[in-house]
Amino acid sequence: MLETSARLLRLLSLLQSRREWPGAELSDRLGVAPRTLRRDVDRLRGLGYPVGSTPGVAGGYRLGPGAELPPLLLDDEEAVAVAVGLRTAAGGTVTGIEETSLRALAKLEQVLPAHLRRRVNALQTHTVPIVRQGPTVDPELLTRVAAACRDHEQLRFDYTDHEGASSSRKAEPHSLVSKGNRWYLVGWDVDRQDWRTYRADRIEVRTPNGPRFVPREPPEADVAAWVQHRLGHQMWPVQGRFLMHAPAERLAGRIGGEIEPVDETTCVLTMRGDDLHLMAVVVAFLDVDFEVLEPAELKDRLRALGRRLLSSRI
Repeated sequence: MLETSARLLRLLSLLQSRREWPGAELSDRLGVAPRTLRRDVDRLRGLGYPVGSTPGVAGGYRLGPGAELPPLLLDDEEAVAVAVGLRTAAGGTVTGIEETSLRALAKLEQVLPAHLRRRVNALQTHTVPIVRQGPTVDPELLTRVAAACRDHEQLRFDYTDHEGASSSRKAEPHSLVSKGNRWYLVGWDVDRQDWRTYRADRIEVRTPNGPRFVPREPPEADVAAWVQHRLGHQMWPVQGRFLMHAPAERLAGRIGGEIEPVDETTCVLTMRGDDLHLMAVVVAFLDVDFEVLEPAELKDRLRALGRRLLSSRI
């Protein structure tokens, strides 16, 4: 009986970890025959867990939504991650989630083993949050968008751009990216036929979702890095590239920008901003020989800066 109960808990934990499991794979993971797996699934259903199944050779099992939230099985690392996440969310940027997070955290900490509670408390005690100002996001919107990403369903929404203009969009959502105090949706814009980023707080989702789609390969393997790079281009329209006659490690930490080693004595520095003159001043005072690669206007700014310095009275 104890062995069966332990196996049921293991089965429930597996069903909670993935959207769907092939029957053969579940049997292998549990080390039981398919017939035993079917009996265990029936036991879970008898306990009120809504386990759905797909018949056939390629069939499988999935834990569906029920009338009530079933108990969740978390390992130690998952429990710590959830507790820390709830504490962070209590002071975060998702609208109206603070009180709900505190209630959920109180329930979780009540059942945490002592050694896990000490880990969570130690981390929180010695962490000083920075209070962020800015737009907040409706948690219902985030969950709807995340579900559309998971289920590969096209999203239809009204979007307000940074100039306040509103337009209707259709997108194949790929993922949500959190950066600082803002959330971004990465998706394939159906009308513009291109990958785009959308500020989540500027999205108003329409109901229902559009048709299902076959997922595309993302613009880059590291979607978060792609969003970071794209946002940098949107915020800072001016770019300057320099061949620096110094090893990359000499410049690391001394200046903001992308540094790419060329060889042991040179590197390429790429800077972005909104003022070429300020860029020229910053690079000139690095005390490193350099060549301007682009743009040509930056060379004119540096020549003008040099003439001004030579003509100054010292």
